[in-house]
Amino acid sequence: MTMKYLKPEIINLKSSAEYNEKWLQARIEEDPSIIGLGDLEFRYSEKMMVGGGRLDTILYDPESNRRYEVEIQLGKTDESHIIRTLEYWDIERKRNPQYEHCAVIIAEDITSRFLNVISLFNGYIPFIAIQVKAIKVGDNISLFFTKVIDEVRLDLLEEDNQSEPTDRAYWEKKSTKNMIKFVDKIYADLADITSSFNLKYNKHYIGLEKEGVANNFINFKPRKSTVIMSIRHDKSDEIDQLLNESDLDILDYETGWRRYRVRLKESDLKSNLEVIKQIVQKAKDNSVA
Repeated sequence: MTMKYLKPEIINLKSSAEYNEKWLQARIEEDPSIIGLGDLEFRYSEKMMVGGGRLDTILYDPESNRRYEVEIQLGKTDESHIIRTLEYWDIERKRNPQYEHCAVIIAEDITSRFLNVISLFNGYIPFIAIQVKAIKVGDNISLFFTKVIDEVRLDLLEEDNQSEPTDRAYWEKKSTKNMIKFVDKIYADLADITSSFNLKYNKHYIGLEKEGVANNFINFKPRKSTVIMSIRHDKSDEIDQLLNESDLDILDYETGWRRYRVRLKESDLKSNLEVIKQIVQKAKDNSVA
């Protein structure tokens, strides 16, 4: 049966008495997946901030250990909401450094002036802008979210001069001695690629260095029974195919950090070592290109 075209009726949330900002916030918090950033969990609503003000919503991605600081605005974006969103993001990342953080603004109208202002921060701040439209469908209302600005890259923030150094004992306590030995084994098995680098223990990951200079084309985050290995490379069909044809436990790709991630158990290494080597070699080549 051929479907008929029906011109949608757009509801202006800013001028609506019933479908207001609180209503929109409640819909997002009851089902965070509707904004299009993955299978997120709701964490906080109207969180009081140091120095005054309330952060609308905090969402969390358990796979990437990332928090999204979300501000909602009806109508057009304005300077005050931009500043507020970035200020709250900055407060949260400093108070909770154990997480990655990303600022998100959701508004009905993302203006060209807003886009120009945000472009000034390109490369420095992880920021996502999402435009929302409310559509009347018969006696119902639907919400459509469109990502206008995807997350910018954070290469300049990733270097180890921004990371707090630790030592091997710190990680043995944070994970287990066996998992740190497992990191040693991965590193040794990749010796053809990593032999000129040393492991460098930072607070949130174990990276690589060469002559005192960080080059984290791979890093490791040991857990209690697994190690999450991150490999820095732009997303590519070739790497996607290599991973999909393996039996590795593949985690979501980190767009902001440009990293592929796999969760490794000791039993995974032998059967997947050649695949891992191929991808790590590409990451190394890309890091010095």
